[in-house]
Amino acid sequence: MSVAPIFEGLKRIQLHLVQRVSELGPEELQLRSSAQSWPVWAIVSHIAGARVYWLCGVFKEPGADRTPFTDPVGEGWEDRLDVPRQRGELTFALESSWGVVESCLQRWTAEMLGETFTREISGNIQHHTRQSVMTRIATHDAFHCGEISILLDANGFASLDPWSPLA
Repeated sequence: MSVAPIFEGLKRIQLHLVQRVSELGPEELQLRSSAQSWPVWAIVSHIAGARVYWLCGVFKEPGADRTPFTDPVGEGWEDRLDVPRQRGELTFALESSWGVVESCLQRWTAEMLGETFTREISGNIQHHTRQSVMTRIATHDAFHCGEISILLDANGFASLDPWSPLA
C-alpha cells in the first residue's frame, strides 16, 4: 500500500499553490519583504526546485528530466534573481515537480519510509530517510506558502489559504 494517504495534505497545498500562482500578475510576482529577500517568483521556484533536489538529486528518483530542474543539484532559478520567472514557467515548475512527488507517494510503501540515503555537504556526510525527506518537503512547501500568503495579504492582494475551498 502506498504512503499517499499519509501525505494527503501535501496535495491540497499543491493544488492551492498552483491555482494561486496561475493568477499572479507581474506586480505580485515581484513582491518581497525586504530588498535582501526573495521575491514571490523566487520563493515559488525554490519550492519546486527543492522537491526535485531532494527526490531526484539525493534519492535518485526519476523525473528531473521532465522538470525545469534537469540538474537537481545544480543552480536553481532562485539563485538567478536577474532572470525573473513568469507565472506560466512557475506553474509548469510546480506541476512538473509535483509529478515527481506524486510518483514517489504512489510507489513508496510504509516499509520503504525508513530507508536511509546520504548526501555530502561541504565534506559533511548527512543521512536522511524517505520519511524525513517527505516530511521536510511537506513542511517546506507549507512554510513557503505561508510566506507567500503573508506577502500577498500585506500588499492588498488575495492570500493563499490551502484550507479554503478550491475555485
